[in-house]
Amino acid sequence: MTASTFMSLYERRLKLVQDTLTEHSELSATSARALAVRVLGALDHIPERVR
Repeated sequence: MTASTFMSLYERRLKLVQDTLTEHSELSATSARALAVRVLGALDHIPERVR
């Protein structure tokens, strides 16, 4: 039996940004994750109508 792992929408977005940063820069996975958290934090503060 396989166990499914729940991943929140925020975690999916975080992983997407982290993977993109890692692919297109020389950042380590840890640094890319820290930057991804900050990027998503900034994006979440932009009103949805403006995005």
